[in-house]
Amino acid sequence: MTKPMNLNVRVSGRLSEFVAANVGEDGSYENVSEYVRDLIRRDLDRAEREKLEALKAELQRAFAQPDSSYKPFDREEVLARARRRWQG
Repeated sequence: MTKPMNLNVRVSGRLSEFVAANVGEDGSYENVSEYVRDLIRRDLDRAEREKLEALKAELQRAFAQPDSSYKPFDREEVLARARRRWQG
């Protein structure tokens, strides 16, 4: 597990008012830290969903290809290509 990180974020104007409206007695969060952690979790979830959707789209494109577009798997060629890539 990674070491906890302390962040110091300064907001003003509309952003500050928006945060204040979401924190405290009238808001959905008890404190600003809880609010920021939830925003980060939501952004992480969004990023993971985007990656999954991109993978699904790639798989759909691959499976939509005609069978004639597939080449037999050649283990030695794959290994040789990987070796060339890693050797620069």
